[in-house]
Amino acid sequence: MEFGIQFFPDIGPKIKPADRYFAECLALCGVADELGYTHIRTVEHYFEDYGGYSPNPIVFLTAAAMRTRRARLVTGAVLPVFNNPLKLAGEIGMLDAISGGRLEVGFARAFLPHEFNRFRVSPDESRARFVEGMEQVRLLLEDERASHAGQFHSFRDITSLPRPTQKPRPPFWVAALGTPQSFTEAGKAGHSVMAIPLAGGKMKELIGLYRDAWKSAGRPGQGRVMLAFHMHCAPTRAEAVATARGPLTRYLKSLVDAASAWTEGLSSKDYPGYDKIIEGLRAETFESQVEKGAAWVGAPEDIAEMIAEYERRIGGFEIASLQVNFNTISGEEAERSMRLFSEKVMPRFSAAVHAA
Repeated sequence: MEFGIQFFPDIGPKIKPADRYFAECLALCGVADELGYTHIRTVEHYFEDYGGYSPNPIVFLTAAAMRTRRARLVTGAVLPVFNNPLKLAGEIGMLDAISGGRLEVGFARAFLPHEFNRFRVSPDESRARFVEGMEQVRLLLEDERASHAGQFHSFRDITSLPRPTQKPRPPFWVAALGTPQSFTEAGKAGHSVMAIPLAGGKMKELIGLYRDAWKSAGRPGQGRVMLAFHMHCAPTRAEAVATARGPLTRYLKSLVDAASAWTEGLSSKDYPGYDKIIEGLRAETFESQVEKGAAWVGAPEDIAEMIAEYERRIGGFEIASLQVNFNTISGEEAERSMRLFSEKVMPRFSAAVHAA
């Protein structure tokens, strides 16, 4: 298993100014290679404390590229629904060049109602915009002269610059929350899949759908699955819990608050069952997240047991993407956690990567 770090800002100006937040994040990026973390990842969200400090993951990852030499740079994920594919393809090519070919591009449909409302885009167009946008970006990256007549964007005989450093393009990921169709379509298309086991339960089933679709399409291997976890590692379990309980509790509340419209009457054909997903998340607590293995909090031995048990429960996955400075956890606390995890936990699961 590989381990990387993920930055999901869950704060606003009243809690921590943006310049301080990003200084702390980039300092953590600066030790990633040394400690054996294989990727840096961040999100695209807008307007609210939940994610709003990261409206463009490519900007942050460009800065992270300057603090690393080996770590892959992963968008987790860009949102075609709010972006023109011509602009997005150019930005992808630019970061791929700046990073020396270390970019991997995750795409997502978006799921926060307030973002659709403020961009004046209907959630009922989400899947169509996602499919069209991702395909148009693929064509712009792969073809020297690309054309596509779409429902939302069209172009003819376009050469997107810069051309990708990786050939034919950077690897693609699809972000999926809990919709079986998303996992199946990612497998059929031959893309890797990134998911969040916050809601627990069905992850084994969803990953199984992805693996089956991958194999049914005649592809070798079984694809790649990246799962995101909150992680805080400390010398003792009591110390880890004392540090992480409040930030994780506030993170869960801010997520539910940002998506609360799904439980207040909003519905969309493209988001079946999201009212139940958000209601389920409303019931989550620090204890339930740790118990189900969605949050790895404890001493090194505790976390190693959590990882092994979670792998057994869902049948295995390739990459763990760790949120280390979630909510108000400071840069210093996050770095101590990263170092201890690297020293005591990672060698049990990724000795070759750690030794590199």
